Amino acid sequence: MSDKNDKIPPAEDDPKVTQPGDGGIPNELPHHRKLLDKHAILERNATLLMVFAFLVVTIGGIVEIAPLFWLENTIEEVEGVRPYSPLELAGREVYVREGCYVCHSQMIRPMRDEVERYGHYSLAAESMYDHPFQWGSKRTGPDLARVGGRYSDEWHVDHLEDPQSVVPESIMPKYDYLRRATIEPEHVGDLLRTHRAVGVPYTDEMIASARTDFTVQADPMGDYDGLLERYPGAQVRNFDGRDELTEMDALIAYLQVLGTMVDFSTFEAADAR
Repeated sequence: MSDKNDKIPPAEDDPKVTQPGDGGIPNELPHHRKLLDKHAILERNATLLMVFAFLVVTIGGIVEIAPLFWLENTIEEVEGVRPYSPLELAGREVYVREGCYVCHSQMIRPMRDEVERYGHYSLAAESMYDHPFQWGSKRTGPDLARVGGRYSDEWHVDHLEDPQSVVPESIMPKYDYLRRATIEPEHVGDLLRTHRAVGVPYTDEMIASARTDFTVQADPMGDYDGLLERYPGAQVRNFDGRDELTEMDALIAYLQVLGTMVDFSTFEAADAR
């Protein structure tokens, strides 16, 4: 009875096996050069790989970005969303200056736990006039996208002056100096012009009336009809309880408007598409 190994030819006699003199690895079957196997040419040539990678990224970018130039608007229009009033916008500047966005987000994600805690998930239109946006990336403190109207002005004053007096476990620093820092309307017109330059639809009338609107929003005894006509739903009152117009007035005015522009009792997502 013959041994099975007698039927297997030696490697040096097998034409399918790479031989030492063939320039390959001895005793290894050769790779068939199919179309998909030719990527080795790119992998071994850094310049060629860079050129092809650049072409692929360029083509992909054109396909993704070019159509946006033919769209009138990439954000759905939602009834009620308006530019910030001069006082609210000044308060937003205080919010950004003090770094509030470092610990607070303004983006409620469409997840059950977030919606149950904070309210309706955030809409893109709600931050369409934010430059820069205040979505945040961390929540050391709670999300503020729907904080407007949730607490009284007095609560905000106490919380800003001494956070631990209302939330004992809070690690938020004190901002009591905001109530002593008076704020003047000299540059509020320039602030509106700057935001108009980046797309916020402030009209010439809004800019011309900026100083008046700025002061009258914190004066419930003033003539604020023009303010409400230009900024529907703007809240008019003495926000911090002091006679002087302060940075705390502006900040609280900003906080109290967050999440209040859209009436979610009548809002339907299908209408915003």
